[in-house]
Amino acid sequence: MIKEFKEFIMRGNVLDLAVGVVIGSAFTAIVTQIVNGLITPLVSLVFVLTTGEKSADDALGALVFHVKGVAFNIGDVISALITFLITAFVLFLIVKTVNKMKKTPEVAEEEVSGPTTDDLLEQIRDLLAAQNATKATGVMKETTENNKE
Repeated sequence: MIKEFKEFIMRGNVLDLAVGVVIGSAFTAIVTQIVNGLITPLVSLVFVLTTGEKSADDALGALVFHVKGVAFNIGDVISALITFLITAFVLFLIVKTVNKMKKTPEVAEEEVSGPTTDDLLEQIRDLLAAQNATKATGVMKETTENNKE
């Protein structure tokens, strides 16, 4: 049982998946910090400049509303959406680049490849036909020589 588990864990797909999860987590942390440290302050600045309020908290107060004492923080939702969109876009670019890199070697192999199977079969056919013609000519010469004697 332990041997089977070890074989399962050591498969390439499982290890690739584990590496992907770890890298994805680290990447998400980076994107979250970019959103919290750069994009959210820029959005706050835009709200401060457009609303004329003196602080970002006052300006972003419009993004928080209360219903019967329960606060709904729309700013957090917008921040999560921005984080998701940035993460999805960067992952899209990574996958697109990897797919492009996978396609490039295949094109090079096709250009370098030799004759096709059909070409080889035609060559074999021609060689066999020439060989059979040579044998037939040799048999006819022997028959002609035997008849002369």
